[in-house]
Amino acid sequence: MSLFIRPRRLPDTTEGEADRGGDPAAPGEAAGSTPPVVAPPGWFGWRHRWPRTARGVTVGTTVLAGVLVLFAFLMPNQVERLDVRAFVRLPAEGILLVALLLALPSRWRRTAAVVSGVLLGLLTVLKFVDMGFHQVLARPFDLVLDWILLDDAADFVRESFGRGGQVLAVAGVIVLFVALPALMTLATVRLTGLMARHRPVAVRTTLVLGVAWVTCVTLGVRVAGVPVATKGTAEMLGNRVEQVRAGLRDARVFEKEAAVDAFAKTPPDRLLTGLRGKDVLFTFIESYGRAAIDDPAMAGPVDAALKDGTRRLEDAGFASRSGWLKSPVTGAGSWLAHSTFLSGLWIKNQQRYRSLTTSDRMTLTKYFRKAGDWRTVGIVPGVRRAWPEGEFFGLDHIYDSEHLGYQGPYFSWTPVPDQFSLEAFERLEHGRKDREPIMAEIILASSHNPWSPIAHMIDWDDLGDGSVFHRIKKEGTDPEEVWQDPEKVRTEYRRAIEYSLSSITEWVERYGDENTVLVFLGDHQPVPTVTAGSTSRDVPVTIVAKDPKVLDRVDGWGWTDGLKPAPDAPRWGMDEFRDRFMTAYGPRGEAVRP
Repeated sequence: MSLFIRPRRLPDTTEGEADRGGDPAAPGEAAGSTPPVVAPPGWFGWRHRWPRTARGVTVGTTVLAGVLVLFAFLMPNQVERLDVRAFVRLPAEGILLVALLLALPSRWRRTAAVVSGVLLGLLTVLKFVDMGFHQVLARPFDLVLDWILLDDAADFVRESFGRGGQVLAVAGVIVLFVALPALMTLATVRLTGLMARHRPVAVRTTLVLGVAWVTCVTLGVRVAGVPVATKGTAEMLGNRVEQVRAGLRDARVFEKEAAVDAFAKTPPDRLLTGLRGKDVLFTFIESYGRAAIDDPAMAGPVDAALKDGTRRLEDAGFASRSGWLKSPVTGAGSWLAHSTFLSGLWIKNQQRYRSLTTSDRMTLTKYFRKAGDWRTVGIVPGVRRAWPEGEFFGLDHIYDSEHLGYQGPYFSWTPVPDQFSLEAFERLEHGRKDREPIMAEIILASSHNPWSPIAHMIDWDDLGDGSVFHRIKKEGTDPEEVWQDPEKVRTEYRRAIEYSLSSITEWVERYGDENTVLVFLGDHQPVPTVTAGSTSRDVPVTIVAKDPKVLDRVDGWGWTDGLKPAPDAPRWGMDEFRDRFMTAYGPRGEAVRP
């Protein structure tokens, strides 16, 4: 059989037509006429039906893709830097990326475009996350240590704005993480294809932009005070790399720091001898920072509250001294500040906190228990679930929000108003007859973000089981409305601090005696919305006592008389307080000074 078969001629095609590659005329059409173009059916046919619209959509989509990619390079990672000037600059990273994509062979170019788009999307997500962290913690997100805080943030949103607010916030974050990388990838691939099709123009444009960038850097060209040429994204990524390295090294550094304890070998009978027989209360006022005292918008009312408290305590026979401590955190992270104050170590991140609370480090509260003369208790209304760290801190008994006898409402995040927490402490521990001396850690949470609604002082005899606060809450403000206006936020914050200060000073006035020693302090500054850009991490700290011998022990500290520290009062790191306090109240002349 022959391997080659001659093809048969189509029956209705002439030889000439076959040679020309032409098609026969359709029935009813004149021979040689051009058949009409039939548009594809369905959605895709719109490009043929409306070519001008299609052209406009193509151009518009390409422009949007360019804007999106440029946005990724130029967007700052702090809300206060979001300004038109930030987006009229030349990003070095963008110019280099274009040059790289043009230089790659075509078979690698698309893959590089996809990878670049995904990375740009993730970079943009990181910048948005940074914005949130700067707004609350006045620092960027830590890629090594901060993941656990995202869960805490979700809990805070739920407790402050309800389950609906939490669902919306979490859904928004998920959409952000998914949509941005996807859109950025599509945009990068589209622009890369455009450059490949118009390579000569793209090359010339890239060279011009590169020369312009170098020129602007050399001459220091600025527009409205902002440099035209920028490499901010590269600098940001460089800082993140160093941050990751530091985070990985920090565990070893902290282990060495924690191994040093000046009082570890001090016998129990030589500990805290200057406070034997006293009730010692360490009380944290949430978000009570230096801004409440120094900021002109808040200083007047808060100063009046502090002066009134000082006068009332003096009338009751008490004296006080005040200074400043530098907190390891700002905006949030109360547990890091509390553990810094009690452990004498700088607990600046969650990794250090976990290392601390799983170690045998002696805290200030543990030393009171080791001394053997105090019952150690905790009043922690902000705790609403298991808190195994309580044992680490050396507390014999813990009263959380479920065990204070409170039957009233939450005030946004705050489970129990401060006045009720202090009254519960009196009822459950301090007011008991024939008891041993108490060392108490008390957390006052009414001044916790979002400061709306807040409670106000009522007659102590009317507190009952807290049901009275249902009416008080209804009289308060709406947090969603308050947080639309920064000035309203600052006003509510100031009122919350006044309420906390009134609660603690009235409690001392009402229930304090010769054996009462109160140390109260802020744990950290409030969020940047309140501090108005201040970078200070200072918080006030005050010692109150009726027995003059107690305050005589700290005469050398140079603290200010009264509840308000002077602007130039001594300022220590919060981690210094434990050893200074134990030295001051140890045996005279025999204490170990760190």
